[in-house]
Amino acid sequence: MTPARTMEADAPPSVTPSRLIYGLHARPPVWETLMVAVQHVMAVFVGIITPPLIICNAIGLDPVGTRYVVSMSLFVSGIATFIQVRRFGPVGSGLLSIQGTSFSFVGPILSAGLAVTGAGGSPEDALSLIFGLCFFGAFVEVMLSRFLHLARQVFTPLVTGTIVSIIGLTLIRVGVTSMGGGVPALNDGSFGSLPNLAVAGLVLAVVILFNCSRNPYVRMSSVVAGLVAGYLLSLPLGLVNFSSLSGLPLVAAPIPFRYGMGFDFVAFIPFILLYLITAIESIGDITATAAVSGEPVEGRLYMRRIKGGVLGDGLNSALAAVFNTFPNTSFSQNNGVIQITGVGSRYVGLYIAGILTVLGLFPVVSGIFQTLPQPVLGGATVIMFGSIVVAGINILSTIELDRRALIIISASLAMGLGVTYVPEILDQLPDMLRGLLSSGISAGGLTAIALNWIIPTTIVDPTAETLSSTAEPTAESTTEPPQTSL
Repeated sequence: MTPARTMEADAPPSVTPSRLIYGLHARPPVWETLMVAVQHVMAVFVGIITPPLIICNAIGLDPVGTRYVVSMSLFVSGIATFIQVRRFGPVGSGLLSIQGTSFSFVGPILSAGLAVTGAGGSPEDALSLIFGLCFFGAFVEVMLSRFLHLARQVFTPLVTGTIVSIIGLTLIRVGVTSMGGGVPALNDGSFGSLPNLAVAGLVLAVVILFNCSRNPYVRMSSVVAGLVAGYLLSLPLGLVNFSSLSGLPLVAAPIPFRYGMGFDFVAFIPFILLYLITAIESIGDITATAAVSGEPVEGRLYMRRIKGGVLGDGLNSALAAVFNTFPNTSFSQNNGVIQITGVGSRYVGLYIAGILTVLGLFPVVSGIFQTLPQPVLGGATVIMFGSIVVAGINILSTIELDRRALIIISASLAMGLGVTYVPEILDQLPDMLRGLLSSGISAGGLTAIALNWIIPTTIVDPTAETLSSTAEPTAESTTEPPQTSL
Protein backbone atom coordinates (compact mmCIF):
# COMPACT_ATOMS: atom_id res chain seq x y z
CA MET A 1 0.00 0.00 0.00
CA THR A 2 1.41 3.34 -1.00
CA PRO A 3 1.58 6.25 1.45
CA ALA A 4 -1.00 8.17 -0.56
CA ARG A 5 -3.54 5.37 -0.43
CA THR A 6 -3.05 4.98 3.29
CA MET A 7 -4.74 8.31 3.91
CA GLU A 8 -7.28 8.49 1.10
CA ALA A 9 -8.14 5.30 -0.69
CA ASP A 10 -9.82 6.87 -3.68
CA ALA A 11 -7.30 9.66 -4.22
CA PRO A 12 -5.97 9.89 -7.77
CA PRO A 13 -2.24 10.28 -8.34
CA SER A 14 -1.23 13.85 -7.63
CA VAL A 15 0.02 16.01 -10.43
CA THR A 16 3.04 17.68 -8.88
CA PRO A 17 4.49 20.67 -10.74
CA SER A 18 8.24 21.14 -10.83
CA ARG A 19 8.16 23.78 -8.10
CA LEU A 20 6.96 21.19 -5.55
CA ILE A 21 9.42 18.97 -3.71
CA TYR A 22 6.69 16.84 -2.12
CA GLY A 23 3.16 16.64 -3.50
CA LEU A 24 -0.12 16.18 -1.67
CA HIS A 25 0.13 12.42 -1.08
CA ALA A 26 3.88 12.18 -0.49
CA ARG A 27 5.36 11.21 2.89
CA PRO A 28 8.55 13.18 3.50
CA PRO A 29 11.11 11.86 6.01
CA VAL A 30 10.23 12.57 9.64
CA TRP A 31 12.82 15.28 10.26
CA GLU A 32 11.87 17.13 7.05
CA THR A 33 8.18 16.84 7.92
CA LEU A 34 8.80 18.21 11.41
CA MET A 35 10.88 21.11 10.07
CA VAL A 36 8.18 22.17 7.60
CA ALA A 37 5.44 21.68 10.22
CA VAL A 38 7.21 24.07 12.60
CA GLN A 39 7.30 26.70 9.85
CA HIS A 40 3.55 26.35 9.36
CA VAL A 41 2.94 26.67 13.10
CA MET A 42 5.05 29.82 13.28
CA ALA A 43 3.10 31.28 10.37
CA VAL A 44 -0.28 30.81 12.09
CA PHE A 45 0.53 31.02 15.79
CA VAL A 46 -0.01 34.77 16.16
CA GLY A 47 -3.15 34.62 14.02
CA ILE A 48 -4.64 31.93 16.26
CA ILE A 49 -4.02 33.64 19.60
CA THR A 50 -4.70 37.27 18.58
CA PRO A 51 -8.55 37.14 18.27
CA PRO A 52 -9.03 35.56 21.73
CA LEU A 53 -6.61 38.06 23.27
CA ILE A 54 -8.52 40.98 21.70
CA ILE A 55 -11.94 39.65 22.73
CA CYS A 56 -11.01 38.61 26.27
CA ASN A 57 -9.28 41.91 27.00
CA ALA A 58 -12.21 43.90 25.59
CA ILE A 59 -14.85 42.21 27.75
CA GLY A 60 -12.66 42.42 30.86
CA LEU A 61 -11.96 38.73 31.43
CA ASP A 62 -9.33 38.11 34.13
CA PRO A 63 -5.78 37.00 33.13
CA VAL A 64 -6.38 33.41 34.24
CA GLY A 65 -9.49 33.10 32.09
CA THR A 66 -7.78 34.85 29.17
CA ARG A 67 -4.85 32.42 29.24
CA TYR A 68 -7.30 29.52 29.34
CA VAL A 69 -9.27 30.73 26.30
CA VAL A 70 -6.01 31.33 24.39
CA SER A 71 -4.83 27.80 25.23
CA MET A 72 -8.14 26.35 24.07
CA SER A 73 -7.79 28.27 20.78
CA LEU A 74 -4.52 26.46 20.10
CA PHE A 75 -5.90 23.12 21.29
CA VAL A 76 -9.01 23.31 19.09
CA SER A 77 -6.96 24.52 16.10
CA GLY A 78 -4.91 21.33 16.40
CA ILE A 79 -7.98 19.09 16.57
CA ALA A 80 -9.67 20.99 13.73
CA THR A 81 -6.56 20.78 11.55
CA PHE A 82 -6.41 17.01 12.09
CA ILE A 83 -10.06 16.66 11.03
CA GLN A 84 -9.55 18.89 7.98
CA VAL A 85 -6.36 17.22 6.78
CA ARG A 86 -7.11 13.60 7.66
CA ARG A 87 -10.67 13.76 6.24
CA PHE A 88 -13.34 11.62 7.90
CA GLY A 89 -15.97 10.54 5.38
CA PRO A 90 -17.38 13.75 3.89
CA VAL A 91 -15.76 15.95 6.55
CA GLY A 92 -12.51 17.69 5.65
CA SER A 93 -10.80 18.84 2.47
CA GLY A 94 -8.04 16.23 2.54
CA LEU A 95 -5.57 19.00 1.66
CA LEU A 96 -2.90 20.69 3.75
CA SER A 97 -5.55 23.08 5.11
CA ILE A 98 -4.62 24.49 8.50
CA GLN A 99 -7.41 25.64 10.81
CA GLY A 100 -7.21 28.62 13.14
CA THR A 101 -9.29 31.22 14.95
CA SER A 102 -11.16 33.44 12.50
CA PHE A 103 -10.65 37.21 12.60
CA SER A 104 -13.93 37.81 10.76
CA PHE A 105 -16.06 37.25 13.87
CA VAL A 106 -14.21 39.65 16.17
CA GLY A 107 -16.56 42.59 15.46
CA PRO A 108 -19.91 40.81 16.06
CA ILE A 109 -18.47 38.90 19.03
CA LEU A 110 -17.35 42.14 20.66
CA SER A 111 -20.74 43.71 20.00
CA ALA A 112 -22.56 40.82 21.65
CA GLY A 113 -20.11 40.57 24.54
CA LEU A 114 -19.97 44.29 25.31
CA ALA A 115 -23.77 44.45 25.23
CA VAL A 116 -23.83 41.90 28.05
CA THR A 117 -21.17 43.59 30.16
CA GLY A 118 -22.72 47.00 29.47
CA ALA A 119 -26.01 45.74 30.90
CA GLY A 120 -24.25 44.69 34.10
CA GLY A 121 -23.37 41.11 33.17
CA SER A 122 -20.02 39.53 34.00
CA PRO A 123 -17.35 38.64 31.41
CA GLU A 124 -18.26 35.01 32.00
CA ASP A 125 -21.89 35.80 31.10
CA ALA A 126 -20.65 37.49 27.92
CA LEU A 127 -18.64 34.39 26.97
CA SER A 128 -21.69 32.21 27.59
CA LEU A 129 -23.72 34.20 25.06
CA ILE A 130 -20.81 34.39 22.59
CA PHE A 131 -20.18 30.65 22.60
CA GLY A 132 -23.90 29.93 22.18
CA LEU A 133 -24.13 32.23 19.15
CA CYS A 134 -20.99 30.72 17.63
CA PHE A 135 -22.22 27.16 18.21
CA PHE A 136 -25.64 27.51 16.63
CA GLY A 137 -24.37 29.72 13.82
CA ALA A 138 -21.87 27.06 12.78
CA PHE A 139 -24.69 24.90 11.46
CA VAL A 140 -25.45 27.56 8.85
CA GLU A 141 -22.10 26.72 7.27
CA VAL A 142 -22.69 23.00 7.76
CA MET A 143 -25.98 23.15 5.82
CA LEU A 144 -24.52 25.38 3.11
CA SER A 145 -21.70 22.91 2.46
CA ARG A 146 -24.19 20.28 1.32
CA PHE A 147 -25.44 22.47 -1.54
CA LEU A 148 -22.17 23.83 -2.89
CA HIS A 149 -22.37 21.48 -5.89
CA LEU A 150 -25.33 23.56 -7.06
CA ALA A 151 -23.10 26.63 -7.16
CA ARG A 152 -20.56 25.50 -9.75
CA GLN A 153 -21.59 28.33 -12.04
CA VAL A 154 -21.01 30.78 -9.17
CA PHE A 155 -17.62 29.62 -7.91
CA THR A 156 -15.86 29.55 -11.26
CA PRO A 157 -12.06 29.88 -11.69
CA LEU A 158 -12.70 33.58 -12.41
CA VAL A 159 -14.37 34.06 -9.02
CA THR A 160 -12.07 31.82 -6.98
CA GLY A 161 -8.92 33.18 -8.63
CA THR A 162 -10.04 36.72 -7.85
CA ILE A 163 -10.84 35.84 -4.23
CA VAL A 164 -7.47 34.10 -3.75
CA SER A 165 -5.68 37.17 -5.11
CA ILE A 166 -7.65 39.42 -2.76
CA ILE A 167 -6.76 37.18 0.18
CA GLY A 168 -3.05 37.65 -0.52
CA LEU A 169 -3.31 41.37 -1.23
CA THR A 170 -5.23 42.10 1.97
CA LEU A 171 -2.83 40.02 4.06
CA ILE A 172 0.22 41.90 2.79
CA ARG A 173 -0.86 44.85 4.94
CA VAL A 174 -0.72 42.57 7.99
CA GLY A 175 2.77 41.41 7.07
CA VAL A 176 4.09 44.92 6.50
CA THR A 177 2.57 46.09 9.80
CA SER A 178 4.42 43.30 11.58
CA MET A 179 7.65 44.29 9.82
CA GLY A 180 7.37 47.75 11.38
CA GLY A 181 6.82 46.31 14.87
CA GLY A 182 3.11 45.55 14.89
CA VAL A 183 0.33 47.26 16.81
CA PRO A 184 2.40 47.70 20.01
CA ALA A 185 4.97 49.69 18.02
CA LEU A 186 2.21 51.84 16.52
CA ASN A 187 1.05 52.66 20.04
CA ASP A 188 4.47 53.48 21.54
CA GLY A 189 5.85 55.39 18.54
CA SER A 190 8.57 52.90 17.59
CA PHE A 191 6.83 51.71 14.42
CA GLY A 192 9.22 51.50 11.48
CA SER A 193 12.28 52.08 13.67
CA LEU A 194 15.69 51.07 12.32
CA PRO A 195 16.00 48.00 14.63
CA ASN A 196 12.57 46.74 13.58
CA LEU A 197 13.28 47.19 9.89
CA ALA A 198 16.77 45.69 10.22
CA VAL A 199 15.39 42.53 11.83
CA ALA A 200 12.55 42.22 9.29
CA GLY A 201 14.97 42.87 6.41
CA LEU A 202 17.35 40.17 7.63
CA VAL A 203 14.53 37.62 7.88
CA LEU A 204 13.27 38.52 4.41
CA ALA A 205 16.78 38.33 2.93
CA VAL A 206 17.47 34.91 4.48
CA VAL A 207 14.15 33.50 3.23
CA ILE A 208 14.82 34.76 -0.30
CA LEU A 209 18.46 33.59 -0.26
CA PHE A 210 17.57 30.09 0.90
CA ASN A 211 14.79 29.87 -1.68
CA CYS A 212 17.25 30.62 -4.45
CA SER A 213 19.19 27.47 -3.55
CA ARG A 214 18.92 24.41 -5.77
CA ASN A 215 19.20 22.20 -2.70
CA PRO A 216 15.64 21.15 -1.73
CA TYR A 217 16.57 20.80 1.95
CA VAL A 218 17.88 24.35 2.07
CA ARG A 219 14.70 25.57 0.40
CA MET A 220 12.43 23.72 2.83
CA SER A 221 14.26 25.26 5.79
CA SER A 222 14.08 28.82 4.45
CA VAL A 223 11.38 30.11 6.80
CA VAL A 224 12.87 28.49 9.90
CA ALA A 225 16.32 29.82 9.01
CA GLY A 226 14.91 33.32 8.54
CA LEU A 227 13.02 33.21 11.84
CA VAL A 228 16.08 31.94 13.75
CA ALA A 229 18.33 34.61 12.20
CA GLY A 230 15.83 37.33 13.04
CA TYR A 231 15.36 36.06 16.59
CA LEU A 232 19.11 36.00 17.24
CA LEU A 233 19.46 39.58 15.99
CA SER A 234 16.48 40.66 18.10
CA LEU A 235 18.11 39.52 21.36
CA PRO A 236 20.93 42.11 21.50
CA LEU A 237 18.55 44.77 20.15
CA GLY A 238 16.23 44.25 23.12
CA LEU A 239 13.20 43.31 21.03
CA VAL A 240 12.49 39.99 22.80
CA ASN A 241 10.06 40.20 25.72
CA PHE A 242 10.10 37.25 28.12
CA SER A 243 7.38 38.61 30.40
CA SER A 244 4.77 36.36 28.76
CA LEU A 245 6.49 33.33 30.36
CA SER A 246 5.73 34.36 33.92
CA GLY A 247 2.73 32.97 35.79
CA LEU A 248 1.80 30.38 33.18
CA PRO A 249 0.18 27.13 34.43
CA LEU A 250 1.85 23.86 33.52
CA VAL A 251 -1.27 22.26 31.97
CA ALA A 252 -4.56 23.64 30.62
CA ALA A 253 -7.18 20.87 30.76
CA PRO A 254 -9.99 21.13 28.18
CA ILE A 255 -13.37 21.50 29.94
CA PRO A 256 -16.39 21.40 27.56
CA PHE A 257 -19.03 24.08 28.18
CA ARG A 258 -16.96 25.67 30.94
CA TYR A 259 -18.79 28.97 30.50
CA GLY A 260 -22.14 27.53 29.42
CA MET A 261 -24.12 28.64 26.36
CA GLY A 262 -26.62 31.46 25.96
CA PHE A 263 -28.60 32.74 22.98
CA ASP A 264 -30.12 35.99 21.68
CA PHE A 265 -31.84 36.09 18.29
CA VAL A 266 -31.06 39.75 17.50
CA ALA A 267 -27.36 39.20 18.24
CA PHE A 268 -27.53 35.98 16.19
CA ILE A 269 -28.38 37.65 12.85
CA PRO A 270 -24.87 38.97 12.09
CA PHE A 271 -23.47 35.50 12.82
CA ILE A 272 -25.68 33.97 10.12
CA LEU A 273 -24.25 36.35 7.54
CA LEU A 274 -20.69 35.94 8.75
CA TYR A 275 -20.81 32.15 8.54
CA LEU A 276 -21.93 32.56 4.92
CA ILE A 277 -18.97 34.89 4.32
CA THR A 278 -16.65 32.44 6.09
CA ALA A 279 -17.76 29.74 3.66
CA ILE A 280 -16.81 32.01 0.74
CA GLU A 281 -13.42 32.75 2.30
CA SER A 282 -12.84 29.05 2.92
CA ILE A 283 -13.60 28.25 -0.71
CA GLY A 284 -10.92 30.76 -1.71
CA ASP A 285 -8.42 29.40 0.82
CA ILE A 286 -8.99 25.77 -0.14
CA THR A 287 -8.79 26.65 -3.82
CA ALA A 288 -5.45 28.37 -3.19
CA THR A 289 -4.23 25.31 -1.26
CA ALA A 290 -5.20 23.05 -4.14
CA ALA A 291 -3.50 25.34 -6.65
CA VAL A 292 -0.16 25.60 -4.81
CA SER A 293 -0.28 21.84 -4.13
CA GLY A 294 -0.57 21.02 -7.82
CA GLU A 295 -4.13 19.75 -7.46
CA PRO A 296 -7.14 20.52 -9.72
CA VAL A 297 -9.16 23.68 -9.07
CA GLU A 298 -12.25 22.52 -10.93
CA GLY A 299 -14.07 19.24 -11.53
CA ARG A 300 -15.59 16.58 -9.27
CA LEU A 301 -12.55 16.01 -7.03
CA TYR A 302 -12.17 19.74 -6.48
CA MET A 303 -15.87 20.14 -5.61
CA ARG A 304 -15.71 17.21 -3.20
CA ARG A 305 -12.78 18.84 -1.43
CA ILE A 306 -14.54 22.20 -1.31
CA LYS A 307 -17.69 20.66 0.18
CA GLY A 308 -15.69 18.64 2.69
CA GLY A 309 -13.58 21.66 3.64
CA VAL A 310 -16.56 23.96 4.24
CA LEU A 311 -18.36 21.18 6.16
CA GLY A 312 -15.21 20.74 8.24
CA ASP A 313 -15.06 24.50 8.88
CA GLY A 314 -18.62 24.47 10.20
CA LEU A 315 -18.24 21.43 12.44
CA ASN A 316 -14.88 22.66 13.73
CA SER A 317 -16.44 26.01 14.64
CA ALA A 318 -19.14 24.19 16.61
CA LEU A 319 -16.41 22.14 18.31
CA ALA A 320 -14.56 25.36 19.14
CA ALA A 321 -17.63 26.74 20.92
CA VAL A 322 -17.97 23.53 22.94
CA PHE A 323 -14.35 23.88 24.10
CA ASN A 324 -14.68 27.57 24.99
CA THR A 325 -13.12 29.36 22.06
CA PHE A 326 -14.14 31.15 18.89
CA PRO A 327 -15.01 30.05 15.30
CA ASN A 328 -12.34 28.30 13.27
CA THR A 329 -11.59 28.66 9.60
CA SER A 330 -8.89 27.63 7.14
CA PHE A 331 -5.88 29.94 7.20
CA SER A 332 -4.47 31.66 4.13
CA GLN A 333 -0.95 32.01 5.51
CA ASN A 334 -0.15 28.34 5.08
CA ASN A 335 -0.58 28.52 1.32
CA GLY A 336 2.40 30.85 1.32
CA VAL A 337 4.42 28.34 3.34
CA ILE A 338 3.55 25.61 0.82
CA GLN A 339 4.66 27.88 -2.00
CA ILE A 340 7.91 28.86 -0.29
CA THR A 341 8.95 25.41 1.02
CA GLY A 342 7.71 23.41 -1.96
CA VAL A 343 6.00 20.91 0.36
CA GLY A 344 2.28 20.33 -0.19
CA SER A 345 2.05 16.97 1.59
CA ARG A 346 -0.96 16.71 3.84
CA TYR A 347 1.08 14.27 5.94
CA VAL A 348 2.77 17.43 7.28
CA GLY A 349 -0.66 18.55 8.49
CA LEU A 350 -0.82 15.69 10.99
CA TYR A 351 2.38 16.98 12.61
CA ILE A 352 1.02 20.53 12.61
CA ALA A 353 -2.15 19.30 14.32
CA GLY A 354 -0.09 17.52 16.96
CA ILE A 355 2.10 20.56 17.65
CA LEU A 356 -0.88 22.92 17.98
CA THR A 357 -2.66 20.51 20.32
CA VAL A 358 0.41 20.23 22.56
CA LEU A 359 0.83 24.02 22.56
CA GLY A 360 -2.75 24.32 23.76
CA LEU A 361 -2.38 21.75 26.52
CA PHE A 362 0.94 23.13 27.80
CA PRO A 363 0.76 26.94 27.97
CA VAL A 364 4.43 27.22 28.98
CA VAL A 365 5.43 25.83 25.57
CA SER A 366 3.18 28.24 23.69
CA GLY A 367 4.53 31.09 25.82
CA ILE A 368 7.95 30.56 24.26
CA PHE A 369 6.45 31.12 20.81
CA GLN A 370 4.84 34.30 22.07
CA THR A 371 8.29 35.81 22.66
CA LEU A 372 8.89 35.90 18.89
CA PRO A 373 9.11 39.64 17.98
CA GLN A 374 6.67 41.08 15.45
CA PRO A 375 9.39 42.20 12.96
CA VAL A 376 10.65 38.61 12.81
CA LEU A 377 7.19 37.35 11.89
CA GLY A 378 6.63 40.20 9.44
CA GLY A 379 9.82 39.54 7.50
CA ALA A 380 8.78 35.92 6.97
CA THR A 381 5.06 36.37 6.35
CA VAL A 382 5.16 39.27 3.90
CA ILE A 383 6.73 37.10 1.19
CA MET A 384 4.32 34.26 1.99
CA PHE A 385 1.36 36.57 1.51
CA GLY A 386 2.80 37.79 -1.77
CA SER A 387 2.99 34.20 -2.99
CA ILE A 388 -0.74 33.79 -2.31
CA VAL A 389 -1.37 36.63 -4.76
CA VAL A 390 0.70 34.74 -7.31
CA ALA A 391 -1.41 31.61 -6.69
CA GLY A 392 -4.53 33.62 -7.50
CA ILE A 393 -2.93 34.98 -10.66
CA ASN A 394 -2.06 31.42 -11.69
CA ILE A 395 -5.73 30.44 -11.39
CA LEU A 396 -6.81 33.46 -13.43
CA SER A 397 -4.23 32.61 -16.09
CA THR A 398 -6.22 29.47 -16.92
CA ILE A 399 -9.19 31.50 -18.21
CA GLU A 400 -9.64 33.95 -21.08
CA LEU A 401 -9.28 37.47 -19.73
CA ASP A 402 -11.93 39.07 -21.93
CA ARG A 403 -13.67 42.37 -21.20
CA ARG A 404 -16.20 40.71 -18.86
CA ALA A 405 -13.47 39.05 -16.81
CA LEU A 406 -11.48 42.27 -16.57
CA ILE A 407 -14.54 44.17 -15.30
CA ILE A 408 -15.22 41.58 -12.61
CA ILE A 409 -11.58 41.37 -11.50
CA SER A 410 -11.11 45.13 -11.48
CA ALA A 411 -14.27 45.89 -9.50
CA SER A 412 -13.64 43.07 -7.01
CA LEU A 413 -10.04 44.12 -6.36
CA ALA A 414 -11.14 47.73 -5.95
CA MET A 415 -13.82 46.86 -3.41
CA GLY A 416 -11.68 44.37 -1.50
CA LEU A 417 -8.64 46.63 -1.23
CA GLY A 418 -10.77 49.73 -0.77
CA VAL A 419 -12.35 48.61 2.52
CA THR A 420 -8.98 47.20 3.63
CA TYR A 421 -7.07 50.45 3.27
CA VAL A 422 -9.94 52.91 3.92
CA PRO A 423 -12.17 51.09 6.43
CA GLU A 424 -13.68 54.41 7.52
CA ILE A 425 -15.85 54.37 4.38
CA LEU A 426 -18.13 51.90 6.17
CA ASP A 427 -18.55 53.93 9.37
CA GLN A 428 -21.96 55.37 8.42
CA LEU A 429 -23.49 52.00 7.49
CA PRO A 430 -25.75 49.98 9.81
CA ASP A 431 -23.82 47.66 12.15
CA MET A 432 -24.96 44.52 10.36
CA LEU A 433 -23.94 45.75 6.90
CA ARG A 434 -20.68 47.16 8.23
CA GLY A 435 -19.81 43.81 9.79
CA LEU A 436 -20.66 42.05 6.53
CA LEU A 437 -18.36 44.23 4.42
CA SER A 438 -15.61 45.06 6.92
CA SER A 439 -13.36 42.26 5.65
CA GLY A 440 -11.67 42.99 2.34
CA ILE A 441 -12.02 39.32 1.48
CA SER A 442 -15.78 39.36 2.04
CA ALA A 443 -16.31 42.70 0.26
CA GLY A 444 -14.24 41.68 -2.75
CA GLY A 445 -15.56 38.12 -2.76
CA LEU A 446 -19.19 39.19 -2.68
CA THR A 447 -18.50 41.67 -5.48
CA ALA A 448 -16.94 38.93 -7.62
CA ILE A 449 -19.84 36.54 -7.01
CA ALA A 450 -22.50 39.18 -7.68
CA LEU A 451 -20.91 40.49 -10.88
CA ASN A 452 -20.23 36.98 -12.18
CA TRP A 453 -23.94 36.27 -11.76
CA ILE A 454 -25.24 39.60 -13.10
CA ILE A 455 -22.98 40.40 -16.06
CA PRO A 456 -23.87 38.40 -19.20
CA THR A 457 -21.42 35.75 -20.28
CA THR A 458 -20.99 37.49 -23.63
CA ILE A 459 -20.63 41.26 -23.69
CA VAL A 460 -21.10 42.82 -27.11
CA ASP A 461 -18.61 45.61 -27.78
CA PRO A 462 -20.46 48.08 -30.12
CA THR A 463 -17.20 49.63 -31.33
CA ALA A 464 -15.64 46.30 -32.20
CA GLU A 465 -18.86 45.14 -33.90
CA THR A 466 -18.98 48.29 -36.04
CA LEU A 467 -15.35 47.96 -37.07
CA SER A 468 -15.87 44.29 -37.86
CA SER A 469 -18.94 44.95 -40.04
CA THR A 470 -17.41 47.86 -41.97
CA ALA A 471 -14.11 46.19 -42.70
CA GLU A 472 -14.24 44.47 -46.11
CA PRO A 473 -11.77 41.62 -46.26
CA THR A 474 -9.86 41.35 -49.50
CA ALA A 475 -8.19 38.42 -51.08
CA GLU A 476 -4.84 40.07 -50.55
CA SER A 477 -5.47 40.63 -46.87
CA THR A 478 -6.51 37.02 -46.30
CA THR A 479 -3.58 35.42 -48.06
CA GLU A 480 -0.57 37.36 -46.82
CA PRO A 481 0.21 39.76 -44.00
CA PRO A 482 0.57 43.48 -44.75
CA GLN A 483 4.04 44.75 -45.55
CA THR A 484 5.60 46.98 -42.93
CA SER A 485 8.29 49.51 -43.58
CA LEU A 486 11.17 49.59 -41.14
